[in-house]
Amino acid sequence: QVQLVPPSAIEDVCVGNVLSPASGAAAMRMAQLAAGLPHTTPLSTVNRQCSSGLQACANIANAIASGQIDIGIGCGVESMSTHPMNRIPPPDVDWDEIKAAQAKLGNEDSMDCLIPMGITSENVTKTYKLDRRSLDEFAAESHRRAHAAKVDGKFIEEIVPVTLPDGTVVTEDDGIRPGTTAGGLAKLRPAFDPQGSTTAGNSSQLTDGAAAVLMMSRAEAEKRGLPILAIWRSYSVVGVPPKIMGVGPAYAIPSALAKAGVGRDEVEVYEINEAFASQASWSVKELGLTMNKVNPNGGAIALGHPLGCTGARQMATLLHELHRRKGDRSDSRSQSMYGVVSMCIGTGMGAAAVVEVPSMVSKL
Repeated sequence: QVQLVPPSAIEDVCVGNVLSPASGAAAMRMAQLAAGLPHTTPLSTVNRQCSSGLQACANIANAIASGQIDIGIGCGVESMSTHPMNRIPPPDVDWDEIKAAQAKLGNEDSMDCLIPMGITSENVTKTYKLDRRSLDEFAAESHRRAHAAKVDGKFIEEIVPVTLPDGTVVTEDDGIRPGTTAGGLAKLRPAFDPQGSTTAGNSSQLTDGAAAVLMMSRAEAEKRGLPILAIWRSYSVVGVPPKIMGVGPAYAIPSALAKAGVGRDEVEVYEINEAFASQASWSVKELGLTMNKVNPNGGAIALGHPLGCTGARQMATLLHELHRRKGDRSDSRSQSMYGVVSMCIGTGMGAAAVVEVPSMVSKL
């Protein structure tokens, strides 16, 4: 592979990760050094739960914008097979103090942070009166789009092959299920509430994954003769009620668009994480988006949601899609094209970033 930037030029690395134990920070540093980046390149980890990969990119972007560094890597990684969510220990807090404070404030937000993610999905379904059929249709469409993208080879350029100890080379995601239908998904039992609508089929898959984004100042990119694939325009994180945490994108996206000075309809592609069909479909409807602009190559229901990785993976998927669309349009080279990455966040938040593929750019 061509080395576009020497490892010694990387001035900082930020890794998004959620489920690793406290020693995970050491594991990330070890991985960095084993990958060939020198010990002179520092590293930090960040945990903003499901937005950790995107937050890592934001941290690097902010460091560049403030002049602290010129080149950095924002990335994310999660091994949900090694650290499954059902083994997460409860928070180490003074429960009596939390309950007393909650009683004094007159709300249950503190304890609502402990509501399992699947139950928050059911809360969204009940609060906004979503029906099971629509959720299964949304999930089936995610698989259909992801399978079509896979067949068309759209994921090839954004995936780095991984060779396993037995020599097997992994070149593609294995969660896509071609032939998935709403009718087939309707046969699955609710996973969290016997009377609910959230199932294993209309929820994101538990997945292992890693993704990385190389970021630098414009001056640095031009000095090195590298194509500017996109411009980081804005980032926003907002808070929402913990018990319906899934609605986060519906509030984070307008905030990020306002910061970037970009209108909703000016955005070409929205990559909205499909933690659950309930929250993702409601957010799309609440924002008034057309589905042809949302997750055109499928989302986390088909591709998986390795928590710390997702934001960085979405960025890679988004940029490749924007460049394909730019190349397909005769008038696009003279116009900028915008994209959005967004997701809900456990305990009640939402995050969103706006990027711009500028006019007259080099293709990926």
